[in-house]
Amino acid sequence: MIEWKKINSVFLDLDGTLLDLYYDNHFWLEHVPIRYAEHHGLEHAEAKQVLDGKYSRVYGSLNWYCVDYWSQELELNIPELKREVADKICVRPKVEEFLQFLHMQGKRVVLVTNAHPASVAIKMEKTKLDRFFNRIITSHELAHAKEEAAFWPALQKTEAFENQTTLFIDDNFDVLDAAKNYGVKYLLAIKKPDSQGEEKEHAHYSVLDSFDQIIE
Repeated sequence: MIEWKKINSVFLDLDGTLLDLYYDNHFWLEHVPIRYAEHHGLEHAEAKQVLDGKYSRVYGSLNWYCVDYWSQELELNIPELKREVADKICVRPKVEEFLQFLHMQGKRVVLVTNAHPASVAIKMEKTKLDRFFNRIITSHELAHAKEEAAFWPALQKTEAFENQTTLFIDDNFDVLDAAKNYGVKYLLAIKKPDSQGEEKEHAHYSVLDSFDQIIE
């Protein structure tokens, strides 16, 4: 699937790509509603309804991924709540082998994530994946979510890369569309970002079931 000799830089998403998205889905859809209901004296169903409205208003924006925003908006300590269920953070199959392969191939490996730095810190503390990256870049540093067109030129300014020699892997089709529109040549999606969720397909992007599919 990949002509590795033509690739210099590999940009990788975190949640749903390297890590099982089940943790994040469980956190926002199950754990936060419980804690929000407790804190605000609501029934669980009512809390979920309120949260669904709050989520939908900022979905896809930088605030959607911002721990500080949600801590203030929900009047909850989101980092503390994330740690309560940190045992559910899980590296997807063959990820470490893939990252080791990239370094053996001499590629520049960069984590490019929408996750807030506080979330990244918790996940790296749990998984130790940070040792594999030449650099970690969060969208919060660049003031734009990866879905936004403005993210990609901002990334270019801080992390020099050539579109024609860059591979980007992400589970979010909107993000891949933004990268494609900017001109990134090699794009791959993830077939099952949440191990307990549904498989995904796309008319234009190849989807990876496992990273060993592209390890030569």
